[in-house]
Amino acid sequence: MGKEHDVSRVTALMEGLLVTFLWSTSYVLVKIGLAELPPLTFAAYRYIIASTVLLAAALLRNDGIHLEAKKDLPKLFLLGLSGYSVAQGLQYVGLSYLAAVTVTFLLNFTPVIVLLLGIVFSREFPVPLQLSGMTLALLGAYFFFLAPISEAQLTGVAVTLLSGLGWAAYMVSSRQSLQMDRFTTLNLTALSMLFGAIMLLFSALLIEGPVVVLLREWIIVLWLSLVNTALAFVLWNHTLRRMRAFELSILQNTMLIQIGILAWIFLGEELTATKVVAMIMVFIGVLIVQIVKPEQS
Repeated sequence: MGKEHDVSRVTALMEGLLVTFLWSTSYVLVKIGLAELPPLTFAAYRYIIASTVLLAAALLRNDGIHLEAKKDLPKLFLLGLSGYSVAQGLQYVGLSYLAAVTVTFLLNFTPVIVLLLGIVFSREFPVPLQLSGMTLALLGAYFFFLAPISEAQLTGVAVTLLSGLGWAAYMVSSRQSLQMDRFTTLNLTALSMLFGAIMLLFSALLIEGPVVVLLREWIIVLWLSLVNTALAFVLWNHTLRRMRAFELSILQNTMLIQIGILAWIFLGEELTATKVVAMIMVFIGVLIVQIVKPEQS
């Protein structure tokens, strides 16, 4: 039984790391797409397409869309609001104001919010060594980006931090729903994403109006929808069944390393010695959180 648990945990870690890599590439693609597309419209198109694909997959698998009438709809609506309308929509807005690395740095504080929400609502407590790992990872994130933020960037900072709060709420609430076995992973992902995408689309139409999308932007939207969203979110929620929200959230800190490398390769951004040391701190901190045995699963 112990060996099976260890294998399951390693598999969950690999799934989580694959998703973080896909999401890291999203930052580069989103920055390219934002040159032509307004942020809310860009996000809405991505998640409308992805949720439609996921719903079709659920029907083809005969998963069914089983809802317990009024009990499930508010839960799915709130998951869509927090995880997609707020977290993903505002992340696009943040990226329209800030560099990708800056947004990633700010979102590295999300595990702190997840930890607090997990303690309050799920009674899930990290062990002291895991807290030490989280602290080291956050210090690494701090040293990665030391430049002061100008007043012109304050709007981007505010919406990005709000995006992180939305994602933290989504992580904790999704884990609770998945542990209760009220939804399959696919159904939870598809339905909550659809509700969130519809809210995003209405917001985009009201704020940004109709938008003409060019061929290059459609290619980016479709790739983000099918691979970096439909596939990635199913894998992420599948991993949430086997790992605590706090542990999986701290795994996202590795995106700071991945985005730093991708920005260096594709965007020509400089990787200084300080940034390299900071990335090593993040990696070690995340590793400590993952290898330490939790008190309860």
